[in-house]
Amino acid sequence: MSHASLSIGCAAGFSGDRTDAAAPVVRTLSRTDGRRVLMFETLAERTLALAQLARRADPAAGYEPLLDDMLRPVLGACIDNGIAIVGNFGAANPEAAARRVLSLAGEQRIAPPRVAIVMGDDLSGERHRPLLAEALGEEPQGIVSANAYLGAEAIAGALAAGAQVVVCGRVADPSLAVGPILAHYGWDLHDWDRLGRATMAGHLLECGAQVTGGYFADPGMKDVPGLHEVGFPILQIDEHGDCIVTKALDTGGIVDERTVKEQLLYEIHDPAAYLTPDVTADISQAEVRAVGPDRVALRGVHGHARPGKLKVTVCREGGWQGEGEISYAGPGAEARARLAADVLRRRLDGLAIRVDLIGALSLFNDDAGELLARTAPRDLRDVRLRVAARHADRREAQRLAREVLALYTCGPAGGGGVRTSVTPRLETRSCFVPREAVAASWELVQ
Repeated sequence: MSHASLSIGCAAGFSGDRTDAAAPVVRTLSRTDGRRVLMFETLAERTLALAQLARRADPAAGYEPLLDDMLRPVLGACIDNGIAIVGNFGAANPEAAARRVLSLAGEQRIAPPRVAIVMGDDLSGERHRPLLAEALGEEPQGIVSANAYLGAEAIAGALAAGAQVVVCGRVADPSLAVGPILAHYGWDLHDWDRLGRATMAGHLLECGAQVTGGYFADPGMKDVPGLHEVGFPILQIDEHGDCIVTKALDTGGIVDERTVKEQLLYEIHDPAAYLTPDVTADISQAEVRAVGPDRVALRGVHGHARPGKLKVTVCREGGWQGEGEISYAGPGAEARARLAADVLRRRLDGLAIRVDLIGALSLFNDDAGELLARTAPRDLRDVRLRVAARHADRREAQRLAREVLALYTCGPAGGGGVRTSVTPRLETRSCFVPREAVAASWELVQ
């Protein structure tokens, strides 16, 4: 077991996150003693399905589209300073992503790094159909993607073997940090308390700037300085798995007990049983305490045996979605928007449309329109009508788009700024499969 310190910085919390976030994190890690790791978390359920569609169109695609922009500014500094890179930016095509990393190194005249890929999460092939059918309780149809949430073991194996960059597809978000922690400290895979602490460290990192004041910010209630240049998080993890949360130097944002508690509880259903592929984490006795400016310690996390099954997210083809928007302004704007919605309902007979009045009633609205029917128009002077419908037939979805466009001159008065779209829909289902049915592995890309 190593007793040297370990620091992990996160430079992305989702696909589409800021691509300039990594440089300050890398500069800070470069000044830090001990083992250093740069983590990118870029996947969501829908992200993988879109990546699979991209791979169908081009076998060389299917990985994070911003990979070049994220890695190019920091790849050389990471290699020069011994900072390992771990990310799930492989999405649906980890091998292609790994080869792109090698190409980026060549373009920048960097010695080829040792790049490993983690495999085993993709269950969308024909040979996995019986497994999915049993898990879903029905024969899977129109599958776009099916991915199991892998744990940290393969990541740890790749790093322990000397990989400088580890490219993953679907692994559990916290496992991107648990893997480097396991590789560094050499813990037993059944050391549940340490694994629980490592998992919650990964959970604090996984959403990027959420823990450093980004999503936390609420003017007048929760003020955050320098939000325009919010720094991304860095965690220092000790040999017991306890951690200190901080952020990149010379950046905006804030790390305090409130930001850490918000992220600690994010997406947690049961604080005593946070299920991951590596462990069942328990934060019911956790303690969050400020230990300095922008430095917060997390202690008291425990862990229990990991679940016997792995979660699988299945995305399937779901027909088509037609969508349209039009704005109404001035006196009676909301009444005219409501009238336009009524016109659309009458003309789109056979389509169940969702109506939102952006600026009046949208976020807390309902698909059936019951709340809209129960509330009276107010004297609002800036309302944007949004309507949407789904249908198996693309022509029916297109019918909605045409009818919204026709409101320009067919009334009511004063409508403008029309936008319409017709897009394929994806439906998501989650299920669970026996752990032993999924074979996670890793290999170096030559």
